[in-house]
Amino acid sequence: MRIFQGATTIVCVSLMLISIPMILPAQVLSQILETQTERTLIAQESQVRVDKVVTQTRSMEDQYRANLKEIDGLRIYNKLLELQIENQERVKVDLEQSIANVAIVNRQIVPVMTRMIDSLEQFISLDVPFLNQERTDRVEALKELMSRQDVTVAEKFRKVTEAYQIENDYGRTIETYKHTLDVDGAILELDFLRIGRIALLYQSVDGKISGVWNQGTQSWDDASSQRNQIKLGLRIAKKQVPPDLVILPVDSPEAA
Repeated sequence: MRIFQGATTIVCVSLMLISIPMILPAQVLSQILETQTERTLIAQESQVRVDKVVTQTRSMEDQYRANLKEIDGLRIYNKLLELQIENQERVKVDLEQSIANVAIVNRQIVPVMTRMIDSLEQFISLDVPFLNQERTDRVEALKELMSRQDVTVAEKFRKVTEAYQIENDYGRTIETYKHTLDVDGAILELDFLRIGRIALLYQSVDGKISGVWNQGTQSWDDASSQRNQIKLGLRIAKKQVPPDLVILPVDSPEAA
């Protein structure tokens, strides 16, 4: 009996040893698969994190490059601003110098303009007496302008030179205008004919009375003998007829 019991024990132990190797591979495989699955998930998560880091890195790199370009642009812009500031400083110095000179120029030019106006007034009084009221009023307006504080020196100078230019133009133009004159004690409205500064004549509306200014005697002379030529000159000045040769009395040039 002991012999058989011992054999039975040996058989049972052998069966257990045989069954263990058959069960062990299935458990190990399951564990391996689970481990592999976990590793795969971990790898996927790691790849996602890596991709995210790569994306952020590229974004930061792009931003860095953009910042570098912006910095280069700002450097160029700052350089231009520095050049502009240098130019403005030079302009500022020039302006300050000009402003400092303005006071000097004003002190010098105002007396010059005053003398110019006085000379113009004297010239008109000695000149052939055409448009006397208009020319005298222009001089008076210049005198009034010089006393005004709200008008710049530049504007005053422009007005004075403009008056001189008008007087200069009288010497090379021809014109006709109406004005009254005392002729032999009678106030008559006459047609005046001015030819530059070499001749000033008049004629009554009916053409019966004609006269010419004598600069030498500072008086009017009778010019009835040239009434037809004066009439033609008036028509030419009024542009009623084409320009033509007109023979009119003029003052002889004074001897030097």
